[in-house]
Amino acid sequence: MSRLYNNSDKGGAGAPIKLDLAIIGAGPAGLAAGAMAKRLGIKDVVVFDRDERPGGILPQCIHPGFGLLRYGEELTGPEYAWRAVQEAAAEKVDLELNSMVIEANPGRQICVASPDTGLRRYDCRSIIFAMGCRERTRPAVRIPGTRPAGIFTAGKAQRLVNIEGCMPGRRIVIVGSGDIGMIMARRLTLEGCAVEAVVEIMPFTSGLIRNEVQCLRDFGIPLLLGHEVTEIRGYKRVEGLSVCARGEDGRLIPGTEKNFDCDTVLLSVGLIPENELSRQAGINLDNATNGPVVDNLLETRTEGFFSCGNVLHVNDLVDEVSQEGELAAQGAAARLGLVQEPRTVNLNVVKGSNIAQVVPQRLLVNRDSRIAIRVRRPTGPATVRIGEAVKLRLPLTRPGEMITTTLKADQLAALYDQGENQELRIDCE
Repeated sequence: MSRLYNNSDKGGAGAPIKLDLAIIGAGPAGLAAGAMAKRLGIKDVVVFDRDERPGGILPQCIHPGFGLLRYGEELTGPEYAWRAVQEAAAEKVDLELNSMVIEANPGRQICVASPDTGLRRYDCRSIIFAMGCRERTRPAVRIPGTRPAGIFTAGKAQRLVNIEGCMPGRRIVIVGSGDIGMIMARRLTLEGCAVEAVVEIMPFTSGLIRNEVQCLRDFGIPLLLGHEVTEIRGYKRVEGLSVCARGEDGRLIPGTEKNFDCDTVLLSVGLIPENELSRQAGINLDNATNGPVVDNLLETRTEGFFSCGNVLHVNDLVDEVSQEGELAAQGAAARLGLVQEPRTVNLNVVKGSNIAQVVPQRLLVNRDSRIAIRVRRPTGPATVRIGEAVKLRLPLTRPGEMITTTLKADQLAALYDQGENQELRIDCE
């Protein structure tokens, strides 16, 4: 167990503060969890966040497309964040901003560092992780070449443009086709930049098809699928970039090299859930999602710890992130005895053919369950089979588009045949 500091190190009282529920992260998941926790009767609820304002990444996402599922209207990121903050404020949720949770242990103790109050520790009856995710950087994808100025992650460039009012460059190549990268291709084009190309190593885009259409096709931005960056050139500043096509075997195809002159490279090569605290708390992580293994109340295998939003798995829509925050709060209320949730035997979810990841990984058969599925490779018309009884017929599937469905309690009961540690297999054919 790691050491947890408190104010006794500065001569303070040293007694840990008691909390019914600590929520780590004041993004859309944490704010929704806090508001729902208060509605369900949890009294001592505190939402901690290391930033100076709530909302997570949303304040820098000034484009529309948020809120269609949750509010029934199209909002920008700041508008969605404002509504989430107002809902939390209406329930009198305590927000501790500029407060970074630096340690957590399996005993549900956390240590918080703040420039205002120093180091504090808390004993919590339940904890909800809602820390979100961070971007992969150049070392994670091993792009060869020199190391000049002018290489940014797409999210950093988004913050520079939308929050700081600074342009990262004028001639841009975007590596990777994640949603932020495609959205920034459009944003920078509107700001007068020349986006030379979006280069994707896979034969399909990794983001939503709506962003591919609205951000790339509608603006005539070239998309190079199945191409790999072979070199970044430049000494003090980026001067150019070279790419080469890849064959089906993953090898570069000679004679297909392309060179681009540019002064800036943006990386949109994937997101990593922020699970350092989860590891400290001894929580089991899923290698496919890089997030915790959870049941359909979003409780991890470590009792009293819940996970939701992008720290659990990378979601497509912020509306789904908020929904998960509310579900985690329901799970915490059930753990605290405020909501009746009989805990029955689990169904263990098994990934079958063409299934990359599934959340949750365990199902309590006594309640409805939202299932989120991602496939490994795109298909045309497909059938997703959940056990032997449930079939979802889809016109197409893509790794960048999450498949979601809700299994009713009676369906789960039918899939469960009264044996211990039953498995529920999911396939996409």
